[in-house]
Amino acid sequence: MSYNTLDPAKTGVLFFDMLNAGFGTHDEAYERLKASIVERCVRVRKAADAHGIPVFFARADHRPDGRDAVILYSDLNRAHEPWKDPENDRFKPYRANLAGQWGSQVIDELGAGPNDYMIPKHRKNAFFQTRLELSVRSRGIDTIVLCGSAIPSGIAATVYGAQDLDLDVVVVRDACQPKEGPVHDAFMDRVFPRIGRVRTAEEVVEMMRAGAAEPSR
Repeated sequence: MSYNTLDPAKTGVLFFDMLNAGFGTHDEAYERLKASIVERCVRVRKAADAHGIPVFFARADHRPDGRDAVILYSDLNRAHEPWKDPENDRFKPYRANLAGQWGSQVIDELGAGPNDYMIPKHRKNAFFQTRLELSVRSRGIDTIVLCGSAIPSGIAATVYGAQDLDLDVVVVRDACQPKEGPVHDAFMDRVFPRIGRVRTAEEVVEMMRAGAAEPSR
């Protein structure tokens, strides 16, 4: 397949942390932003289904007591601001994404079903100590189309993880949560294009259509 196409037989779509905890009710401005992201993810999902492309859902899956998480020091919080109290205010990832509870479930709009691959994860990189790589290899997949949440942490870690596994990556720019503003743009404009391809949802849908139309090789 060429640079501008996606071979359905060798492509997988990965949705990263598209979960109730991150896409629950927020202020009105965020609701509008969320709706546009979800709409584009749904478009990618429908195109994948139309062309027989496997769909994977990487989702945070933490113990209620938090004993599968380590709270590390960092200078900035999730709003990219210094912690007011670095000793006590550090982000605890297990608070919202508890195994088996509503917050860790995939949002209804993406229609997760029995033919999809559910990938519980305990760290940022969706490939780290999960069954994602095994599932991808068993399907003969060499290209990952990546959408979802948490760009400077989970999405970035997964892109780097895919690179280390010699997998091609297509990051869907407008189907990734851009709450971080300039940080989102820095990754999409300067970082991810050095590792893989960055495309819009519309462009990805067209790449799938074009790949499906090419003769098998």
